[in-house]
Amino acid sequence: MREYLVDTGPLAALLHDRTQVVELITPWMIAHKAATSALVYAEIVEYIRPRAELDAYHRSLRSILREIHPYFPTYSILRRYADIRLRLRPPHGPGLVGDIDTLIAATALERNLSVVTLDRDFLRVPRLGVILLDRSTFAIAEQRTAPS
Repeated sequence: MREYLVDTGPLAALLHDRTQVVELITPWMIAHKAATSALVYAEIVEYIRPRAELDAYHRSLRSILREIHPYFPTYSILRRYADIRLRLRPPHGPGLVGDIDTLIAATALERNLSVVTLDRDFLRVPRLGVILLDRSTFAIAEQRTAPS
């Protein structure tokens, strides 16, 4: 059963073979506990597209995605996206986060996954489990469990 949704930063670090991220995520991959969003895939492709090593990066990315299941937006995820935006919009909440991040959070909530990320904005999403990694060391900086 999947437990973690890997966001763009950690997936890019995995693609670059960053030791701390490899050691964190590889056991989840082996146990089929890791997932991601198709939107994360799109952000990674945008990141690698201008690189000279595009073909090698793309092969590595496709290989990783054989072990990290990608979720695609569904109507239920899109409804959850709308709910999150309504809850975050002032005066009810602390303010909106980016649309892609909101869709990633909606995917995680809909699938009961914790987001593994470098982005503190995910901590603003109510009821979302978050594993926040330090941007320089990739060590777990903060962990918030989703309420049951």
